[in-house]
Amino acid sequence: MRQRTDPQMEQLDRFLTRTRIAYFSMEMAVRPEMHTYAGGLGVLAGDTARSCAELQLPMVFVTLVSRAGYFKQRITADGQQLEEPDWWRPEGLCTPLDAMTGVRIGERNVWIRPWLHVLKGPEGGEVPIILLDTDLLENDPADRELTHWLYGGDDAYRLKQEIVLGLGGVRLLRALGFELDTYHLNEGHAALLTLELLRRGAGPRDQASGVGPVYDIGQVRGQCVFTTHTPVEAGHDRFPYELVSRLLDSPVPLGELRHLAGMDAFNLTQLAMRLSGYVNGVALRHAETTQHLFPGYVIRAITNGVHVGTWTHPVFAHLYQQHVPHWQHEPELLVRALLIPEDEIWRCHQLAKADLLRRIAERTGVALDPALPLIGCARRMTGYKRPLLLFQDLDRLAAIAAKHPFQVVMAGKAHPRDGLGKQAIRQLHEVARALAGRVACVFLPDYDMELAQAMVAGSDIWLNTPRPPLEASGTSGMKAALNGVLNLSVLDGWWVEACIEGVTGWAIGEDRHDEPDAVVARHLYDKLENTVLPLYHGDPEAWRRLMRQAAAHIGSHFNSQRMMRRYAAEAYLR
Repeated sequence: MRQRTDPQMEQLDRFLTRTRIAYFSMEMAVRPEMHTYAGGLGVLAGDTARSCAELQLPMVFVTLVSRAGYFKQRITADGQQLEEPDWWRPEGLCTPLDAMTGVRIGERNVWIRPWLHVLKGPEGGEVPIILLDTDLLENDPADRELTHWLYGGDDAYRLKQEIVLGLGGVRLLRALGFELDTYHLNEGHAALLTLELLRRGAGPRDQASGVGPVYDIGQVRGQCVFTTHTPVEAGHDRFPYELVSRLLDSPVPLGELRHLAGMDAFNLTQLAMRLSGYVNGVALRHAETTQHLFPGYVIRAITNGVHVGTWTHPVFAHLYQQHVPHWQHEPELLVRALLIPEDEIWRCHQLAKADLLRRIAERTGVALDPALPLIGCARRMTGYKRPLLLFQDLDRLAAIAAKHPFQVVMAGKAHPRDGLGKQAIRQLHEVARALAGRVACVFLPDYDMELAQAMVAGSDIWLNTPRPPLEASGTSGMKAALNGVLNLSVLDGWWVEACIEGVTGWAIGEDRHDEPDAVVARHLYDKLENTVLPLYHGDPEAWRRLMRQAAAHIGSHFNSQRMMRRYAAEAYLR
């Protein structure tokens, strides 16, 4: 148990009496030097924490320490992705807390120690982030690695990590002295915390009848909020019950567990939905899609947002501060960016673009032309994201470039076990070689939070081509818009809500789900050839007007301040 006389533990004391909500996420992008994130899910969690600090919401955040990170991406000359550990040391950025808790995994007890990182907002607000670590001398050597690799290993490793996050996280918060009313599950990875809450609230076994213990499902549902992030089947963790019965020391008998989590496989998404009183998708369209996937549940919608202070380039931040004071605390004020002179928007964009072109030259040796429009495209390399859609017809693409020159920068990681994603990266490098001399295309390796900040600020056009309805929300285009970058995207996820054609950006194709990739590619080429690129080259005043409109309309709504105010009012204060 914690000792209040310990100076390290005293850092936590100021949070204990006020904190009532715990937010659990397998990954969390706290800062670039902390490699505790893989992609959009973690970046969203980090933006959530940053906004909670600024809004001074009474929350504590829980994640894994992920000492070896997701992976460091290295690309060979022929475009092959190689993965290396992306180690970081929590000692310099976090404080070890003098507390431990244990969970039973298989035949062994696994001890968990917390690290504390205090995230500070610009106006003095703070939130605590607890990072769970099993790399302890008390543990078996194999168990010491359970919090090393983010999304690493096989099903057994993943399930063990989720036991540490869910069961261990709840127990550790209690050991540290937190008294909580609400638990927010950011995706299904933390679903096992519901079992710990069931155990804690279970009534005693009736000695006469042998019935019990009685689990208060209603009480747990009243405590839990669940945000689901993906309609993609592979995004929902499922485990065979043979593995579950071998590794999970469940307080709920296996027969009852099947009724909660699925009869055929242990489905963490279903478990979270059954035991959460508030369930939401991350965009209006995503909530509709999820409702079809999980009939019988009430699926609400709170559309994602991004933390404006993190994703706005410093030159734009300075510009906004001059014209829109308090824009970081109240991003809805960014609608007043409509009053900023267009030439000032363009000047700031050119500085941000120069920063990106410098990074490209340093990383690849390729010098892109600052006078030509730059299409940016960065995302997880996987099939439904369609990273190769722009390159369906190289001759058509080259012909467009001959009339309206442009250049392309791309980035993204493929999961180590995603063979098709790795193949897409190889094909992108082949495409770049095939287009050499006609269209300059570069691929930036090791896409991370810092590189993302440069790309979303320095591109001219932000391209997104997911296969509908598989994009839950997406947030990179929101970040781009903060910097006056114009979105060109398939109508899915958040863009269905944000797209005002020719005002905030452009849609690719129609709002439908059944168009073949070749048809969508033709829509993309037509929009580039006939609308987007001619506007950039031929009417710079109109282009700058659109940049200002995108920053004002998108930045003022699609931000994490608005998102967290809605969670607080609708999900936490039920």
